[in-house]
Amino acid sequence: MIEVAGLGKTVDNGGEPLTILQDISFSVMPGETVAIVGASGSGKSTLLGLLAGLDSPTAGDVRLDDVSLSALDEDQRAKLRGRLLGFVFQSFQLLPSLNALENVMLPLELAGFSRSTLGPASVSMVAAASEWLERVGLGHRLKHYPKHLSGGEQQRVALARAFAPNPQLVLADEPTGNLDAATGQQVIDLMFDLNAKQGTTLLLVTHDEAIAARCGRVLRIQSGRLVG
Repeated sequence: MIEVAGLGKTVDNGGEPLTILQDISFSVMPGETVAIVGASGSGKSTLLGLLAGLDSPTAGDVRLDDVSLSALDEDQRAKLRGRLLGFVFQSFQLLPSLNALENVMLPLELAGFSRSTLGPASVSMVAAASEWLERVGLGHRLKHYPKHLSGGEQQRVALARAFAPNPQLVLADEPTGNLDAATGQQVIDLMFDLNAKQGTTLLLVTHDEAIAARCGRVLRIQSGRLVG
């Protein structure tokens, strides 16, 4: 599902080069759950952005589903993301002008589905998004906007949005970072449950060792290098 070879990222820091990532190589097989852990500033989120094709490396390459990201232009990378990826962010990243139902419907539309049909079974997009919100316990909050939802509820909407298009790979960046411990535990339990039922590949960035331990494998980054 993911092949990373010699990946590096260097940026300009006031006229001086700053190396954020250096010589990162690993692979992730379909269906794996993998945690990326490391101290703040170690390069975890930068790595996730490179894996998603949201940023470009200064060295090396990323292949998703055997497609080299470096061989694609931005439009092609966006299409690949729409076909393969779901995202869960620390800051939820819900669109404030859309209600919960519309936020979950958005990636379905971006993936090319019409409002009237979703896939060969001609399931209504509204019905599909509603079902996903039911699955995350928010069937009664379909028309609520993000500002009227708690942090935990917003992250549940984000989980529904990530899994609704049936992605092959879900990338999660500190998904409990803005939640209290009890709410974060509920969200993590839900995410792993959804992932197991969908058979999705999950790559999770976290500083929480307990969350990392729930993954099948842990990759550790220290000062921009993979150390284990």
